[in-house]
Amino acid sequence: MDKLNYLFIPDKIFFTGEQLAEHWTAENYEIIGDSIVAFIGPCEISPNFLWDIKHRKKKTPIKSELMLHFLVEHFETDFEKAILRQKLLIHILKDKLNHRLGGDVLQRWGDDLFDGDAKLTIAAVVKTKVSTKIHVGVNISSKNTPVKTKGLQDYNLDPQEMAQAVMNQYRLDILKITEKIATTKSF
Repeated sequence: MDKLNYLFIPDKIFFTGEQLAEHWTAENYEIIGDSIVAFIGPCEISPNFLWDIKHRKKKTPIKSELMLHFLVEHFETDFEKAILRQKLLIHILKDKLNHRLGGDVLQRWGDDLFDGDAKLTIAAVVKTKVSTKIHVGVNISSKNTPVKTKGLQDYNLDPQEMAQAVMNQYRLDILKITEKIATTKSF
C-alpha cells in the first residue's frame, strides 16, 4: 500500500449501516483503494446491519441525533488485522480526545470509549468479499440516545477538527507500519 486515501465529506449523511458495504466510498465519492473518510450525520442502525451477534440478541437500538463517523476500507480480507486496525483507530481517537481534554478523561472498554459510565462511541468491523470495513461513530450530541452518552458538544470540541486530526494520525500510523515491514530485515 503506497497511500491511504482520505476525505472529510461535507455532506450530512444518515448512517444506517449500509455504508459498510464494499466500495461504498468508491461508488459515492470516487475514492478508489484503501481509504478513511469522515462525515457528520445522525445514526440509526437497522437490525439488518447489526453484524455483531451480541448486539442482535440484546436488541438495544443503536442511534444518535448527531455523530462524527469514521469509515475505513482496506482491500484485503484478513479479519483479525481489521479488528486490530479498529482498535488502533479507537486508540488514536482516545489519544486525540484526551489531549484536547487535558488529561486521562476517557477510557477504552472493549471497542468503545467512555467518560465514567457515559458512552461516547460505537464501533463495528466487517469483512466483505473483497475488503474489510471499520466504522467508528463518535457522539456529537448526547441527547435522545438509548443509553447514557456524552458527545463532542459536551466538551466544546469541533467535530471537523477532530476528524482531520484522527484521519491524519491513522494515515500516518498505517504508513509507518508499511514502512516498518519494508525496511526490517529478517534473520
